[in-house]
Amino acid sequence: MENLHLEGSAKTPSIHFDAISGKLELKGRSIPENSVEFYKPLNDWIDAYGKEPIAETSVDVKLEYFNTSSSKCILDLFKKLEAISGSKTNVTVNWYFEEDDEDMEEAGQDYQAIISLPFKIIEVEEI
Repeated sequence: MENLHLEGSAKTPSIHFDAISGKLELKGRSIPENSVEFYKPLNDWIDAYGKEPIAETSVDVKLEYFNTSSSKCILDLFKKLEAISGSKTNVTVNWYFEEDDEDMEEAGQDYQAIISLPFKIIEVEEI
């Protein structure tokens, strides 16, 4: 299975999904023109990965900002990960937010309340 790497831009996060290490990372800002279109390859990759995942999968979300349409796509991503977790792989989500960024901290808490995956909310100085 191929890894998925997308360079970030002013409107889209960088994506590094590595099937061999089981590490998935979204980093930057997510305000694409068309969120559904942007996140489709990520969802497709998770579908394919879910057929033969490694034992431990970690998801690092290091977003500075995301818009409303991205939030729905991120939730869909988490739901796909939730669906593959448990039987073949243990999925852990690490939600990073910059200190004093209460909006991003609360967004992480909202996802934590919705998704039944181990979910760590981690404060950092800078993303």
